[in-house]
Amino acid sequence: MHVRAARPDDAEALRTAVSRAREATVFDDIGAPLLDVSAAGVREAAAEAEWSFLMEDEEGPVGVAIAHPDVEVTTDESTDAEESADDARDANGGDREAELLALWVHPNHAGEGVASELLARIASSVADRGVGTLRATVPADSPGATEFFSAHGFVHRGTCRGPAGDESIVVTDVDALR
Repeated sequence: MHVRAARPDDAEALRTAVSRAREATVFDDIGAPLLDVSAAGVREAAAEAEWSFLMEDEEGPVGVAIAHPDVEVTTDESTDAEESADDARDANGGDREAELLALWVHPNHAGEGVASELLARIASSVADRGVGTLRATVPADSPGATEFFSAHGFVHRGTCRGPAGDESIVVTDVDALR
């Protein structure tokens, strides 16, 4: 198996893999946000994300991870001191955040380290761009998802109300995933 950058034209193969796994969504297994698994939905998510990685074997996709940095607000009125502080934070691992939008592993490959490898690839990529924290949203009523993220170093930051009910916001230092 190998990991590579996902491309929009991977959408149909990914949709087929998810369908063959008899899953309704790509991300229910670990509780990450839901995504339209139609080819168009996957293409759109991959196109909008900064980082998309696909793990595949000779039969096709076995996992996918998609992340995107938080939007930065910039103004022309920032001071030199603020810019220096921002540069120092970025040089020291960054205090910027990225959101893990999607993480899916084919059930036949659960427990083989696919999720860990995909998370490590995301972490390396976001760290290279000055991001120090990776964030995910997990349904509050999903103990399996909570256990998964906890095992990968994520800690509870807070709770928010999402479309499917209460959700836990979990975060980790990207260096812990690399």
